[in-house]
Amino acid sequence: MTQNPDWTESHNPADPTALPIFGDPAPQRRGRVRGTFSMTPQDEAADTESHEEQPREPTSLRRAAQRHGSELDWDLIATLRHQASERLSTALGEDRAHMPRDVQRERGRAIILELLNDESAARMTAGQDSWPLAEQGQMAKALDDALFGLGRLQPLVDNDLVENIIIAGSQSVWLEYSDGRLVRGPAVATNDQELIDFLVFLASRSESNPRPFSEAQPRLHMRLDGGARLAATAWVHPYPSVVIRRHRLRQVTLGDLVERGTLTVTAASFLSAAVKAGKNIVVSGAQGAGKTTLVRALCAEIPRREIIGTFETEYELFLHELKEQHDIVFPWEARPGSGERGADGRQAGEVTLSECLVDSFRFNLSRQIVGEVRGPEILAMFKAMESSNGSISTTHARNAVGALGKLVTCALEAGPQITYDYSIRQIAANVDIVVHVHLDKSPIGDDAYQLARWVEEIITVEPGERETGYSSQTVFKTKLGRREAVPSVMPDEYRDLELWGFDLNAFYAQNGEAAS
Repeated sequence: MTQNPDWTESHNPADPTALPIFGDPAPQRRGRVRGTFSMTPQDEAADTESHEEQPREPTSLRRAAQRHGSELDWDLIATLRHQASERLSTALGEDRAHMPRDVQRERGRAIILELLNDESAARMTAGQDSWPLAEQGQMAKALDDALFGLGRLQPLVDNDLVENIIIAGSQSVWLEYSDGRLVRGPAVATNDQELIDFLVFLASRSESNPRPFSEAQPRLHMRLDGGARLAATAWVHPYPSVVIRRHRLRQVTLGDLVERGTLTVTAASFLSAAVKAGKNIVVSGAQGAGKTTLVRALCAEIPRREIIGTFETEYELFLHELKEQHDIVFPWEARPGSGERGADGRQAGEVTLSECLVDSFRFNLSRQIVGEVRGPEILAMFKAMESSNGSISTTHARNAVGALGKLVTCALEAGPQITYDYSIRQIAANVDIVVHVHLDKSPIGDDAYQLARWVEEIITVEPGERETGYSSQTVFKTKLGRREAVPSVMPDEYRDLELWGFDLNAFYAQNGEAAS
């Protein structure tokens, strides 16, 4: 292997992780505006600058930009990534499935080092200038991200200020920041086909739960390292489309949300008591309204020693990682399967949420929490609510009552065996409370918005007069011109939540009634 002359003798090539090219990235700078994270002026200027394509020298690097590495020779990086992937697969062989990821990454970095040395030697043989160490370092980091991370997406996902990454084709990238600003970002691939190829590679790379992504299965939903959620489609669009949602608040309590203005102290008291009393709760709202964050806060009210099972299509709650909050959590994640469908219509390796739920009945669970309900998952939600106390789920809806209708629609989509009467009966019997979260985006100019999220209403659900009907009662609601849900009417059967810590007197004092 040819040693690059720019490296000093103090660098040990036998330990590639010790080289400065694999050093940790510079720490993120933080600023604040209107109570939420914002970018520093330096970051904002870098983000809003033009990312126009520059002429590229054949098989050589352009001077790399400090921000996002958008000026690297990405054609060369793509070529070297394929070579590194092939060499790594050959080097690891059959042991790869049983080898720790950090060991794989160390070997991968050694291979990256070899490839860069080969390229440097080729440059010198061709009479080109020596390859500066700084440029090699940026190339090495990009290759490491491509092989083990998210490639050109990695710097964007690592930015704590970014809440959503929206990609409509490789060259049309938008970053939505936590303060509501929508800023154009750098290209994430040289062309659309390269982006698709990387998504296919990314989907198949997972050792625990690989996902198919092809013309036959053009939809991809998966979790990323660090907890972000990726949704992608291709072949059914004129260009590949990707949205990455970062979960900024993992460990959060109802008290935290009160401080943020999401709900009032009295509403938090009601929800805390409802969780402890084992009420089944559905959290509804628009996309990005904070449903998952609220569910995490509700789960923080579950007594520490209860045994919890979570059931999700992709991990988003991550309760199993909050060891200081919950002692025992069994997380289940569905698997979509791959390949041809069998006679039963299922793909090889497919594992559904309903099957996971059946398996969980041998785990002595006290809580079964089904995450997001978008369609057939509702059957698992019904089964969880029937089988344990205090299940919690989320769904998309425009208001709390509308969430009940949405659940009926989801049930009917689960299969021809599900009838309308069955759906209504299940909702009436099992759903106790619906909490609706509202998202408001007020424009403040220059592609920026002021985001506000708050609990808009809380309703209770009970069987109606007809056998297959249900009725609802609004317990908290938002009055016109306000951004908080205030006490409305307390159903008699919920007054005993006072035994679980609900401040009933505060509720009646705020709605102008006297407790009786």
